[in-house]
Amino acid sequence: MNTLFHLFKVGPGEARQISASPDEPHQHDYEELIIGVQGRLEHFIDFKTTTIEAPLVSFVTKGKVHRAIPKVLKGQCDMWVLRFKSEFIPDTTFQLYAFYHDHATLKIQGGPCFDRLITLCEIMHAEMQQQNPDLAVVKHLLSALFIMVESERNKMTPQSSGWVNNQNTTLLSFLKILEENYQRPVGVDFYAEKLFMSSRNLNLICKNILHQTVTEIIETRKLIEAKNQLTYTDKQISEIGFDLGYNEKGYFAHVFKKRTGQTPTEFREEMQRLIS
Repeated sequence: MNTLFHLFKVGPGEARQISASPDEPHQHDYEELIIGVQGRLEHFIDFKTTTIEAPLVSFVTKGKVHRAIPKVLKGQCDMWVLRFKSEFIPDTTFQLYAFYHDHATLKIQGGPCFDRLITLCEIMHAEMQQQNPDLAVVKHLLSALFIMVESERNKMTPQSSGWVNNQNTTLLSFLKILEENYQRPVGVDFYAEKLFMSSRNLNLICKNILHQTVTEIIETRKLIEAKNQLTYTDKQISEIGFDLGYNEKGYFAHVFKKRTGQTPTEFREEMQRLIS
């Protein structure tokens, strides 16, 4: 995807076309949110297939192998599809990885609360139709949309088993502590000590839920902030690296390119082009 944000609607005609020639399971280089108003969604993700009737919400994090097939139900299909780069709403995106790791697609109750989600989609769509859409407005609306979705998700998600629930609680506690300390040059032992557990057990929980080591998650959070600053500030690259605990400019650039495939300068230039 060569834009920061894109949204569109899938109606009965598009749903029949997709159902007739579905894609193979694949990965995206962007995040995807589907708000299903009518119809149903067949979703292959986390190595299993589920089919859920609308109203529904489905969130697929960047890099997850999946296949979503919208289907007509009683002659109707109406779904909003929102796609955005991780750096568009970086702080929110990072938290979503934990919230949706095991509940990608959710059946939602219809009614006034769900109607608010549709209204936000319509407002964002209207803004994107402007000759010069204000992405700052869209950014705040998208963040508000996820807050509302999360409120509905909390109502609908069944209680997990004690063991799984404890792991989720530990992960969310780790992410909260990380959010307060990711700019510091501290590693796994620091976070494990804060959580009164061993580094090994914290790594096991992170691998089990997010399929990443603690070190990889710390680096991911740093890089999300680096992308945010490269996109929305005029700070020097060396200054951004120093702010994030990288004392050597060369090492920051090395890590950034290793994880993203671009140098910080190349990424900044691409974001400036996309925003303009």
